[in-house]
Amino acid sequence: MPKRERYIPGVPCWVDTIQPDPEAAVAFYGGLFGWEFRDVMGPESENRYFIAQIGGGNAGAVASAPEGGPPATWNTYVSVEDVDETAAKVRDAGGTVVTEPFDVMDAGRMAVFADPEGATFCAWQPQKHIGATVVNEHGAVNFNGLNTRDVDGAKGFYGAVFGWTTLTLDGGGEMWTLPGYGDHLEESNPDMRKNMAEAGAPAGFEDVVASITPIAGDQPDVPAHWDVTFGADDADAIAAKATELGGTVIVPPMDAPWVRMTVVADPAGATFIATKFVPENRDLASPSDPAASAA
Repeated sequence: MPKRERYIPGVPCWVDTIQPDPEAAVAFYGGLFGWEFRDVMGPESENRYFIAQIGGGNAGAVASAPEGGPPATWNTYVSVEDVDETAAKVRDAGGTVVTEPFDVMDAGRMAVFADPEGATFCAWQPQKHIGATVVNEHGAVNFNGLNTRDVDGAKGFYGAVFGWTTLTLDGGGEMWTLPGYGDHLEESNPDMRKNMAEAGAPAGFEDVVASITPIAGDQPDVPAHWDVTFGADDADAIAAKATELGGTVIVPPMDAPWVRMTVVADPAGATFIATKFVPENRDLASPSDPAASAA
């Protein structure tokens, strides 16, 4: 698949994981996905930031956790044109600016936000670093998703901040959409809509940018959160390898609509989803919120 060269504003563009022991996380994810790493901070720095690469393209990153910071987690970044303007929109929509906008050398400018339910996410204003250049491959991000108890409130918030709308799927599930995103994708893949239709994707799916999942009522301790999904050639092999490397399988490999999936926690507790695309599973009923159970 061609490498991504840019993201339009409002599209998730990058992921990184905050880790108490970044070197241990590098060993885990390198062994799990075959990532190669580039240390952009240098060994003399107190903070570490390892860019994960697949075939020379950027796929994500492992960062050192600040002292007294949150537990190990995966972060979702959304590309924006102006991160300071986005911060104002977040405040106006009832969210919180967790970390004020700041420059990341000449790579870009970012901020950390929380939506009204407390789900945290980042905004990225690109300069030299656009975000992930490798996506939708084994070991690369192929989805980001919001888990929430207040779907209607989330629609109002993310609609105001990013202009997102939603697409209702058969069975009642919903996905976040950005009007015009399909037009952008079709610039580099003129057969994109045709291929989606032939695969049985619902009308409007070309504009999907993320998933939205209601947190089940029987999971009162699960907070609202964003999750990250990586592509996998074999979800069962990922679960087995993660266990071998010291991780924990939270949700064993299972069949779900369009995919076979598993939910894994790395040795520090950061959770993620791994899925293998299985077109034959398109008509399966959705499982009961497996991603939310991974928080």
